[in-house]
Amino acid sequence: MEYRIEHDTMGQVQVPADRHWGAQTQRSKDNFKIGGQRQPKEIITAFAFLKEACAQANAGVGKLTSEQAKAIADACGEIRTGKWDEEFPLVVWQTGSGTQTNMNVNEVIAHLCADCGVALHPNDHVNASQSSNDTFPSALHIASTLAIVQDVLPAARKLEEAFRVLEEKYPDLIRIGRTHLQDATPLKFAQEVSGWRELIAAPCRMLELSLQELHKLAIGGTAVGTGLNAPKGFDQMVCETLTGLTGVEFIPDGNKFHALTSKDALTFAHGALKALGCNLMKIANDIRWEASGPRCGMGELHIPENEPGSSIMPGKVNPTQCEAVTMVAVQVMGNDTAISVAASQGNFQLNVFLPVCAYNFLLSARLLADAMDSFRVHCVEGMEPSVERMKENLNNSLMLVTCLTPKIGYEKAAECAKKALHDGTTLRQAVLHLGYLSEEEFDDTVRPEKMV
Repeated sequence: MEYRIEHDTMGQVQVPADRHWGAQTQRSKDNFKIGGQRQPKEIITAFAFLKEACAQANAGVGKLTSEQAKAIADACGEIRTGKWDEEFPLVVWQTGSGTQTNMNVNEVIAHLCADCGVALHPNDHVNASQSSNDTFPSALHIASTLAIVQDVLPAARKLEEAFRVLEEKYPDLIRIGRTHLQDATPLKFAQEVSGWRELIAAPCRMLELSLQELHKLAIGGTAVGTGLNAPKGFDQMVCETLTGLTGVEFIPDGNKFHALTSKDALTFAHGALKALGCNLMKIANDIRWEASGPRCGMGELHIPENEPGSSIMPGKVNPTQCEAVTMVAVQVMGNDTAISVAASQGNFQLNVFLPVCAYNFLLSARLLADAMDSFRVHCVEGMEPSVERMKENLNNSLMLVTCLTPKIGYEKAAECAKKALHDGTTLRQAVLHLGYLSEEEFDDTVRPEKMV
């Protein structure tokens, strides 16, 4: 491999000749061979938005020429397309402020600009008016906001709509309810599906609420929140440009000392992601229980048969999409713990657990968005109720006895249910045998359609 010599304030470093990064990136690459999990692409994209906005703000106050700002903007645009993804090799497990990733971006932009004939220094020009301490938290909020707005919410709303379609397709189908994993009173299938639909809609409202804090950025705080070396109004100029570039509103955090050290907005937003994950776990469990069988389970739902389910049992088909969703939910819950612990570790003027926060938050967002799309396409949109099995279970349920309580009282109604269970008869036979109601009275009272 051919190398070139790069230098930083600590001396010279060999860098692969075909790469656009510099000395600080190479030092990090050499010093942190941990895990192999690279900085999320979403963070690099967010940095590319941020660096372009900072360049425009710096040009506006005379810190950069228009030519320099344009060169940075052009390089950032190329980075956002993914053209230079291999130029960002650094892992998550590095300095807790993300300094090396900030410098990785600065160095790559400077080298790309040099390729176009514009000589820039990664610190003096690309990083002008900035510090890693305010750029990484800002990139973290940008990436997290865009992940919610562009990925999670659209996938959730499509899944919500799929449940709405299923709900409207079976408006009058009645099934037996279940509480404590035991038979309960009846409800409409559409009512149950409406619950699933709202289990998606409610966390979406929580996510939208979280954006009110997440769109506040630390940029302009520089090293410790005082804004040293940043021109007056720099934060506002950067946020206005970012809003134009992304189509999503960003504003300066009014208290930079809070912005640099606290990860409360991220924790709150991930709490909403966790709520969505918890609800998806409940939905997927409901569906796989109700689809259990085909002959020895509940068998009240038919779900798409996507692949063989066993290497030894011919003809077996499993609820694999439900299983994938539940595994994603477990991962999101684990990520929430990591973010919570990391967010609690802000010491003095800086939190130095930023890369692990970014990694876990963006992993959760990506997994949830992908899982909801997969679940919708490969399960929910092809799911149908087993009408006859639902009717059979409904008519066989002893909890229809609940509607008898106003007529014969709680204790007599319980006696009827216990007798039917003990004798293996229907509820109707038990009531008639005990003489508490006539046939006509029973048939007029025990009507599931009146119980929903």
